[in-house]
Amino acid sequence: MANKRSNRKAQSLIQIALFVGILIFINIMANIRFNSNSFYTYFDLTEEKRYSLTDGTTNLLEELDEEIFVEVLLDGEFPAGFKRLQTSVRDMLEDFRSESGFIEYSFINPGAGSVKQINERRESLAKEGIIPISLRLKDASSTSNQLVYPYAIFRYGNKSWTVNLLENEVPGMSNEIILNNSIGLLEYKFASAIEKVRNTEVPVIVFTEGHGELTPVETADLEKSLLEYNETGRINLDSIVAIGKEADLLVIAKPQTPFSDRDKFKIDQFVMNGGKVLWVLDPVGVTLDSLQTRPKFFPNPYDLNLDDLLFRYGIRMQKNLLLDIQCTKIPLATGYVGNAPQLDYFRYPYHMVVTPRSNHPIVKSVGPVNMYYASTLDTDVETKYPIEKTVLLTTSNNTTYQRLPIEMDFDFLRYDLDPAKFDKGPQPVAMLLEGKFNSLYENRVSQEMLSNLSQIGIEFKKEVENTQMIVVSDGDVMKNQVKRDGQTYSPLGWNDFEKYRFANKDLVVNMVEYLLDEKGLIEARGKDVKLRLLDTVKAKEESQKWQLVNIGLPLIFLILFGFGYNWLRRNRYGK
Repeated sequence: MANKRSNRKAQSLIQIALFVGILIFINIMANIRFNSNSFYTYFDLTEEKRYSLTDGTTNLLEELDEEIFVEVLLDGEFPAGFKRLQTSVRDMLEDFRSESGFIEYSFINPGAGSVKQINERRESLAKEGIIPISLRLKDASSTSNQLVYPYAIFRYGNKSWTVNLLENEVPGMSNEIILNNSIGLLEYKFASAIEKVRNTEVPVIVFTEGHGELTPVETADLEKSLLEYNETGRINLDSIVAIGKEADLLVIAKPQTPFSDRDKFKIDQFVMNGGKVLWVLDPVGVTLDSLQTRPKFFPNPYDLNLDDLLFRYGIRMQKNLLLDIQCTKIPLATGYVGNAPQLDYFRYPYHMVVTPRSNHPIVKSVGPVNMYYASTLDTDVETKYPIEKTVLLTTSNNTTYQRLPIEMDFDFLRYDLDPAKFDKGPQPVAMLLEGKFNSLYENRVSQEMLSNLSQIGIEFKKEVENTQMIVVSDGDVMKNQVKRDGQTYSPLGWNDFEKYRFANKDLVVNMVEYLLDEKGLIEARGKDVKLRLLDTVKAKEESQKWQLVNIGLPLIFLILFGFGYNWLRRNRYGK
């Protein structure tokens, strides 16, 4: 009898040891890596594949050969919304680690420690441009403020890149949607940060000059952002033989005088060699200053001599002016108090507020954009090869347009804007063109010219297999306001009349990043993490039912398990 008990005890110990050994083996296999790749896998069954990394991100992580360390300044206790962001950041970093063992991270609480330590840490972060936000906390008896740093710092060797985890606030957008957008962009922001800190080849962005384009001070705020991980410069097309391959992106920003055929040929051949172009053009010459200095104004179209080139690439810019009932205000003098003019603010439909409605990665989650005197882009243009045309920005549904010639003044602002007159529907104002392009000069280059080009080492190309360009019908979309001293400037997108900063810079930076993106990382911006809100009415109606299920079912299973276990014991050991 004693031997049987001893054997049973030994068997029990063996079973327990075997069970523990299996758990340890599973844990080891779940964490083992071969060549920095995880041994295990998982299946993403969500509708929008929120837990699956895009191909571009996966390829980037597989290329890592040195450690990248991420400091997340989001440790501590937060309200539910920020807790969700905190958890999502941790999950995303774990997803990155599942693809590469060179990703390491830690969560830091900038508000932990003594008062002296906290102040020193905050001062150090401020020097890096990391500024906290104030979070308002409410409980049953009081209200308090908490400083939160929604940032992650990616470090690679002696280089670092700071990621703002929280999207900017947009008027009319709830905090839940802002947080959801922030979570949806985590993969793109993290992958982009890794690419930036690892990149040894700096892309070159070249602005043209010599045709009345925006001056360096007028693009200063944009270039300040671009210069963090790009090089920018300017070239006068008339002073060079060709645009070399050292230029990765050509920006043509609000020219006002014609391009010569020689200049157009240089741009065309840059495109035919795979170069990317960002066209930011004003088809019609009109500014608020030109209207305010005279009682009547007759705007004229700019003669840029680019229509045939753009037409060959699949787009035509209409010589009209768009008016949108979704617009900003301008001040006008309505009288005088003594010698001082009395100013009132009126909605001015030529100064449109364009809210991106496309899910394309360039404009996804981008806030409203302020545009001035824009024109319609006509995409109904046939090309030799099919070109993929993606509308990035359109006006609102309440839009109209005026064809030239027109007489402009401010008299119509004395009356309320009539929505019935804004009946033209959405009009495209920004377009992405992708695919195979053919040259404007195909079958137009003589043998003599080909010989001359060959002598200076230039090969004429009549088509390009695949390249991209973006056309925007408002030259002011990338122009920051310059103050009276001619040297200082406002942030890009700042509207001095509305005292609000629109998302112009976010838009243009995204356009540049898309055109320069060779790895497909921008694809992650297009991921749609759906916000599934709780049906509060249904939850209230069925609350008792689900409370009973949550409490009752575990008890029933426990009772059944107890009866079953005792029945098995009696049948096994009763004899």
